[in-house]
Amino acid sequence: MELVLVESEGDRDRATPLAALGGTGVFTRKIQEAVLSGSADLAVHSAKDLPTGQTPELVLAAVPARGPREDVLVAGRRRLADLPAGSRIGTSSPRRQAFLAALRNDLVFEPVRGNVPTRIRKRAEGEYDALVLARAGLERLGLAREIDQVFGPEMILPAVGQGALAVEAREDDRQLRDILAGTESVPARREVEAERAFLATLGGGCHLPAGIWSETSGDSLVLEGGVALPDGSRVVRRRVAGAADDAPALGHRLAEELLASGGREILQELSRFEGQDRLPEEP
Repeated sequence: MELVLVESEGDRDRATPLAALGGTGVFTRKIQEAVLSGSADLAVHSAKDLPTGQTPELVLAAVPARGPREDVLVAGRRRLADLPAGSRIGTSSPRRQAFLAALRNDLVFEPVRGNVPTRIRKRAEGEYDALVLARAGLERLGLAREIDQVFGPEMILPAVGQGALAVEAREDDRQLRDILAGTESVPARREVEAERAFLATLGGGCHLPAGIWSETSGDSLVLEGGVALPDGSRVVRRRVAGAADDAPALGHRLAEELLASGGREILQELSRFEGQDRLPEEP
């Protein structure tokens, strides 16, 4: 195998707000183009960066075993309850901000860009009092020692696909698709498909302050989803369970129940927060 390194728009420009770069697809478009052009045979993405709409001529060929999906706090040996009022929290995720603000409305949220080591350095140098990051990213980089608190789903619902990888290939490359099938995790695939159906039904992309937790148990799948206003003043959550082999339909059902229970009003109210630097979900 040969590794083909592709620098996406989101990787190349680490200063411009993600929304200004085009939001959805800033971490995936260039990589997908490499596969479509034939300069690469397959693409490996963070599943949560992948737009919910399938790219023509490409297929989600494999979802390997999933890593941890929780968000975590990096705060210099402090937990959320230890942070003083007015503490500056570095996050470029409306989802993280919304669910965290529902827990602590006395915090100040500030956008942060750069890779994980850069963000950690910025906090250590005093630009932020704390960071909220993906547990999987820290653990994959050997930086688990930086984690001060793991946020369970009762605190912050993870992003769609968080902790999972998504492997794309050309639709007509049957030989490669057969090979990639050996890396597939059926539970991870079902969870990711349910979560992506949930987000697609909500009608939003990665900028939406919505999260979901999936848990597979044998042939059953339990989903808990939620949507919140960016200031945390209102949060709606719902939970559904059903057959794991009916994952997309279950994700669709969760979103429909969430919308009918007050989620639709929250989505409509999001317009009053526009212009307040609501950024797409960070990697």
